[in-house]
This record gives sequence, C-alpha cells and structure tokens, in this order.
Amino acid sequence: MSEILQYILIAIVAVVVLAIVLKLFKFGFKTIIKFVINAAIGIGVIFLLNLIPGVQIPIVWWTGLLSGLFGIPGAIIALIISFFI
Repeated sequence: MSEILQYILIAIVAVVVLAIVLKLFKFGFKTIIKFVINAAIGIGVIFLLNLIPGVQIPIVWWTGLLSGLFGIPGAIIALIISFFI
C-alpha cells in the first residue's frame, strides 16, 4: 500500500510544480490544463506498466519528469531505458 501512496504523492507534487512553472512563464490556463492531464496520464501509464510481471520502472526524478512532460511517449521511453539499466 505504501508504494501506491508514493506514486500518488509523486504525481501530485510533479503536477503542482509543473503548474507553478508554467504559470511563472505566463502560459495560459488551457496550456497548463493540457500539461497537467499529460502528466497524470504519463504517471498512470508508468504505474500500470509496473503491474506487468517482469517490468520494473523505478519512480525517480528522471522518470517522473520524463513521463510528466511527455506523457505516454515519455513513459515508453522510460520503459525502454529501464531495460538497459
């Protein structure tokens, strides 16, 4: 249960930081919402990929940032990188 809580807390912090940074750079509300949705989908995909036996993508700052910024393509890149590490 604590691992799921860790995923949720990391996702919330990543989304809040992303929204603050975008607001500082004067992005519009629509753009911020698109980035937040993209980040939530990316973190969700990493969580779902970790449920597959044999797949272990660590949730560290670079995987959170990668999937938060790029969404599903970022999660796939993190999956590919995790096979080489």
